[in-house]
Amino acid sequence: MKFQLSLLAFVAINIPLWNGCQTMERPPGPPPGFTALWNGQDLAGWWGADTEDPRKYLALSEEQLQAKRAASLADIQKHWTAQGPELVNDGQGLFLTTEKTYGDFELLVDYRTVPLADSGIYLRGCPQVQIWDTTEPAKFKLGANKGSGGLWNNRPDAPGRDPLVKADKPFGQWNHFRILMVGARVWVWLNGQPTVAGATLENYFDRKRPVPPRGPIQLQTHGGEIRWRNLFIREIGSAEANQLLPPADPAGFKSVFNGHDFTGWAGPTNNYEVNFGAIVCQPKKGGTIYTQQSFTNFVARLEFKLPVGGNNGLAIRYPGAGDTAYVGMCECQVLDDDYELHTGQKIDPRQAHGSAYGMVAAERGYQRPIGEWNYEEVTVQGSRIKVELNGTVILDTDLSQVTEFAGGHAHPGKDRTSGYFGFAGHNDPVMFRNISLKSLN
Repeated sequence: MKFQLSLLAFVAINIPLWNGCQTMERPPGPPPGFTALWNGQDLAGWWGADTEDPRKYLALSEEQLQAKRAASLADIQKHWTAQGPELVNDGQGLFLTTEKTYGDFELLVDYRTVPLADSGIYLRGCPQVQIWDTTEPAKFKLGANKGSGGLWNNRPDAPGRDPLVKADKPFGQWNHFRILMVGARVWVWLNGQPTVAGATLENYFDRKRPVPPRGPIQLQTHGGEIRWRNLFIREIGSAEANQLLPPADPAGFKSVFNGHDFTGWAGPTNNYEVNFGAIVCQPKKGGTIYTQQSFTNFVARLEFKLPVGGNNGLAIRYPGAGDTAYVGMCECQVLDDDYELHTGQKIDPRQAHGSAYGMVAAERGYQRPIGEWNYEEVTVQGSRIKVELNGTVILDTDLSQVTEFAGGHAHPGKDRTSGYFGFAGHNDPVMFRNISLKSLN
């Protein structure tokens, strides 16, 4: 609960908002920093889609996507209408879908629905922040009696599936959502009460993969009239996102870098320097520097910034000598996501950013643009390693199960149970800061 309250306080301090659960009148137009998601007049900027994998239609050519959108317009014009300041759906037809796609954002939405209807809001085209008729006994077995505002399409045992509290207002009254999405992590407030606190939105279409890095907002229609108004959105930049991702009260985490020098570190520290509170590998130098403290099971949190074509790595359970990619549990790759484009050099997928180098490939496409800071969290537990980049899990694997290696080059250290944490520099001025670790022993 400390995390929820701390995050709420942080956002409230930095982002002036109208609160939908208050009785005050909403000021005209979007709140400061927000833009209107709906123009208040017609369906310009929207098209119709069903529950379908956004990766598939976003991969279409521009001509194919425009044709798909155009083919949906007759349906949405039949079932969606503008009635004064309200956007109204009759409970049927395709879901209203923004033409624009979004990465990290804050969304404000008011809605009012009727008995026997349920609905929801798809985030980046993925279901969904649920809206229930909480009085319908036939759907109590699905969780309707627990209230709206949960991530209902998550697995039943997954965090966020059921709302933390029941905050729905009676039929006839307007409800207010406030939704934050950073990476795959989602926070939801319904009528001012937190219903989801930083849970991961699972990819309904392929649970082995994370939700896409960008996608549309969709308003679902299902079984009865629903009215929407005051739809406002604010895109979140990387600096703010990096502040939202780590818990405000990181119990057990200890900084391993003082921001000034290499006290507590070993290895070829003369090949690195400290600039602007960050560890930087000097150009055309490298080698693995590492903490003097050894770790078994742990969580590491840090921020990194890459130059064009930048290459480095996180040394995981490093023994203190040798090539960490092979003698340590693994080198968790730190690499420009567009390395091939920027350097002209091909790489094995198991060499991409976040991968257990040469062993297991990570998902790509979740890195911030070159020159921006990225937030990463790495969890090492037994033979498992999980990498979360900018709020999205891009690798979650058991290295004890790996039997094939890039180039046929074995990794004899992959089964190590303890070792040092560090950085494996490869000639490029990659920067690291805000480095803290928590032992899980």
